[in-house]
Amino acid sequence: YKMHHKPIENGWIEVICGSMFCGKTEELLRRLRRAEIANLKVKAFKAKIDSRYSKDKIVSHDKNTIDSIPLSYSSDLFDLGNQYDVVGIDEAQFFDDDLVTVCKNLAKNNTRVIIAGLDKDYKGLPFGPMPLIMCEADYLDKLSAICMKCGKDASHTQRTTTQTEQILIGEADAYEARCRGCFNLDKNK
Repeated sequence: YKMHHKPIENGWIEVICGSMFCGKTEELLRRLRRAEIANLKVKAFKAKIDSRYSKDKIVSHDKNTIDSIPLSYSSDLFDLGNQYDVVGIDEAQFFDDDLVTVCKNLAKNNTRVIIAGLDKDYKGLPFGPMPLIMCEADYLDKLSAICMKCGKDASHTQRTTTQTEQILIGEADAYEARCRGCFNLDKNK
């Protein structure tokens, strides 16, 4: 798609979603870097709960980084982000449902909002505010990973541990990307 990098009369909402290991964070970082090259004012935020690699940076699996502000509540996002041209949000599935309203308000404030997050949890169910924010998106990209079993395109996240809580912060030690055929819900219980 073709779009202006700087919102002219209105901002907009872009969503990057998919399973684990599909490149969501890498794509978010790419878009934020391009906005910085265009001399736009950019600020990145992430869910405070995600401290896998760093508490104050967004870090991709490839170890690319950008400075970020960790947030516990999406309600803090507007006050911190409303003076920027572009706001990036990583791990959006960990935020509360107020994220949708905050992002809509940022877009009305002429901010380009770029959101990355898991669309489904390990049970294959919609995750956090992601279904709502996907419906609100002006632009939506659903990325696929590579199935760790067969090599096909993967859109599911298979948990490989016995924990049953919805939120379990982990990487390849606890999750694998799986295609629909190799995704085994019985193993996720």
